[in-house]
Amino acid sequence: MSRLKRSLTLNQFKQFFMTDPIADYLTRLRNAIKAQHRVVEIPSSKLKKEITKILFEQGYILNYKFVDDATPGGIIKIALKYDPVDKVSAIKCLTRVSRPGLRQYTGYKDMPRVLNGLGIAIVSTSKGVMTNKAAKAQQVGGEVLCYIY
Repeated sequence: MSRLKRSLTLNQFKQFFMTDPIADYLTRLRNAIKAQHRVVEIPSSKLKKEITKILFEQGYILNYKFVDDATPGGIIKIALKYDPVDKVSAIKCLTRVSRPGLRQYTGYKDMPRVLNGLGIAIVSTSKGVMTNKAAKAQQVGGEVLCYIY
């Protein structure tokens, strides 16, 4: 194990043994917002790319770019969205719901409403990753990944 630690950089080591990559994704976004960064770089995966697309479509982020470089899965560059006058982020809260130790599933009839319909829940369904409103419209349930408002 010590040889493995020496041959990998610290960042690669963390990627290799990460137990909850979605929580890491949300934490990186949360930390960048608190530090008022304009752009944040996150290690990429298919699920993270789908979540990023949903955040862009719903207006929570300004822009995104998928960069496939020397890193194993590539990276996602996300431009965060702030109000031009008072510099408040478009994302107020990011909350992880389902986690590796306790998965949270829901049917389409019991789909959660976030902030009485003002926020979104991102749901992983058999038809792909989508918002709670889209899942309810398509009448599919799934794993509730996170709440965003």
